[in-house]
Amino acid sequence: MPKIKEVTSSAKESAEKLGIKKYDIFGSSVDETSVQIYQGEPKQVKASQRSSVTVRVWNEDNTMGVTSTTDVDPEGVELALKTAYEASFFGVKEHVPDFSPEATASLETADLKSPQAPADRLLAELIGAEKELLAASEAIASVPYNGLAQEDIDRFYLNSDGAARAEGNSYSSIFLYGKTEQPGKKPRGAGAFRISHSLDDLDVKGCLQEAAEKTISHLNYEKVKSGKYMVVFSGEAFISLLNAFSNIFNAQNILDKQSLSTPESLETQIASPLLSVCDDALHPDNVAAIAFDGEGTPTRQVPIITEGILTNFLHSAGTSKRLNAQPTGHADIGAKVRVSPNFYHVFPGVAAEQEYSLAEAKNVIFIDELQALHAGVQSLQGSFSLPFDGWLMDDGKKTSVDSATVAGDFLQLLKSIVFVEKEPQITPSGVCPRIWVDGLSITCE
Repeated sequence: MPKIKEVTSSAKESAEKLGIKKYDIFGSSVDETSVQIYQGEPKQVKASQRSSVTVRVWNEDNTMGVTSTTDVDPEGVELALKTAYEASFFGVKEHVPDFSPEATASLETADLKSPQAPADRLLAELIGAEKELLAASEAIASVPYNGLAQEDIDRFYLNSDGAARAEGNSYSSIFLYGKTEQPGKKPRGAGAFRISHSLDDLDVKGCLQEAAEKTISHLNYEKVKSGKYMVVFSGEAFISLLNAFSNIFNAQNILDKQSLSTPESLETQIASPLLSVCDDALHPDNVAAIAFDGEGTPTRQVPIITEGILTNFLHSAGTSKRLNAQPTGHADIGAKVRVSPNFYHVFPGVAAEQEYSLAEAKNVIFIDELQALHAGVQSLQGSFSLPFDGWLMDDGKKTSVDSATVAGDFLQLLKSIVFVEKEPQITPSGVCPRIWVDGLSITCE
């Protein structure tokens, strides 16, 4: 993708030629190489280059038009500006998006890209990992789902007021999922994921060890009695559930009346005082950190829940203007500006009166991973009923749970938290410790 100065210059020249006074452009490009294998042989080797550029133009009546392109050479930019200008006369007349007031604020960005490894090295690493995972137990018959990928990502934003931002990043990731086969038993499986800035830093061994331990731990599964249980969510499971109900703190959802919250929900107690949550795109454990959003607003740490109190919504420039707040760096621009989380940081709020330990737990369900969130979450009703992978923990004994679902009301779940552990789990979507919740319904099929 051309340098930000080249795009800025060609956009300015084309806008002057077309008589366009107000415009902005956001673009990103991804250069990716990924491999998959099966039984020691390459299953898929793929390389791709993808780019996406969104151009917005405002006309003299302050209505806006949007177009997208993959072409940012001078001719492509000029055509996109012209098309967006023509579309602007059909744009909405109420709540018209505008520039972020922070798009021109001082911001240091960097190019953090690492050299990409050749595909044959990716294959060799993945084949070796599959071989070791299969050797971990005779019961592990295959590794049907796996992948090793590396990506270079470039992003930029510019506007006619002089904003010009650009950044680059790289990351590598690995996924391994082992599957068991035993006579007279259902196949069971489990996986693990790791991500890092480069292939050299990628914790392949840790991913392999976690996948093996989880897969083996599901061999001796049993049904549990349906009823109310103390439930412990892994960091990954809790974040996936939190994200499924992100309309609670998403300002666009709130304005669209597609949320469990209203503008008046700020500063109200929505969770146990034991829980605090931030959205922090710049968290040091966020490998895919971004310094600015689609409107050029700098990202930052945004407290969402502070000791159980809803303290902030996530905003774009438009939602912040309508709710008399500040943009928070969560805008994705396109035909419509969307608001979406960046990276969760979940941590303890006030100190718990009683601490709990899985090693000493009695008749406690530990949920490692939630499934079917697309079907089992009613985000506007606040309810969920989800199958899960997990174990029954009882006096140090760990027994895999066979075919069960966890159900409840999310707002009630937040208020029923009895302990937030200190040690966080790092996931692609955030960092979060294990969360203990009392009185959730477990139904065994």
